[in-house]
Amino acid sequence: MRIGIDVGGTKIAAVALDGTREIARVRVDTPRDDYLATLDAIVTIVGNFERTSGSGTVGIGIPGTISTATGLVKNANSTWLIGKPLLRDVESRLGRSVRIANDANCFAMSEATDGAAAGVEIVFGVIVGTGTGAGIAIRGQVLTGANGIAGEWGHNALPWPEGDEHPGPLCYCGKHGCIETFLSGPGMTADHERHTGRRELPREIARAADRGDSAAVATMERYERRMARALASVINVLDPDVIVLGGGMSKIDRLYKNVPRLWHTWVFAATGSTSDVRTRLVRATHGDASGVRGAAWLWG
Repeated sequence: MRIGIDVGGTKIAAVALDGTREIARVRVDTPRDDYLATLDAIVTIVGNFERTSGSGTVGIGIPGTISTATGLVKNANSTWLIGKPLLRDVESRLGRSVRIANDANCFAMSEATDGAAAGVEIVFGVIVGTGTGAGIAIRGQVLTGANGIAGEWGHNALPWPEGDEHPGPLCYCGKHGCIETFLSGPGMTADHERHTGRRELPREIARAADRGDSAAVATMERYERRMARALASVINVLDPDVIVLGGGMSKIDRLYKNVPRLWHTWVFAATGSTSDVRTRLVRATHGDASGVRGAAWLWG
């Protein structure tokens, strides 16, 4: 049995797999701002699975990475994990080896293995939800990088800034104008509030846009142009066959038509036609389960 756990900013999801078959699943609220409670939740989930299904390997996806220099969590938008020895603590509590990887890397692995990008050479897997991250899979293997940060797309500046986008909102990382501050769910909510004075969730904004609300349409169009520019910069560097979207924002249907219609403006290879860009933008096959499945697959 393989156990996969995805520690998100608002929820912890877990799955137990027998081969590729899902035999158990659980989802609990993340104990925000409480490292010890988060650790307890992970250990409790593993114990509950193993009481009913036997022992298994444990893989964990986190919204950050483990520093190869210190063994501590770094670059996590779940900031209460930063600087904590999560891998060491989980292994100590469970009494066995555990594997931890960036949640977006887990997501990319899942979709490249048996999901929306199965069988292609280069996959860029994007999670747009509470934060904005990405992972890279090449020929079915995750690219980690020398510093463990390959795919940290959300903490580059939004390219080709327009209008009032520079210097951009302050990010938790300490810089202004990160892609995450524009494309995350809270980023869309904040943008909509700046322009309308109304604080609404992305799903509410998207529904209002579908009904023809002019302010919501304007917010969605700004968002789509920003995503198109941000992904065009990835296409210019990585040239992926497929870009897979996951996370809460991936549920907005209009993105899959409108973003590729726009990105050719900034893709170097394009000559003005959308058909010049062969990269496909697709929704994750495994939806909310993709990251947690990828965490389980950390053990091969």
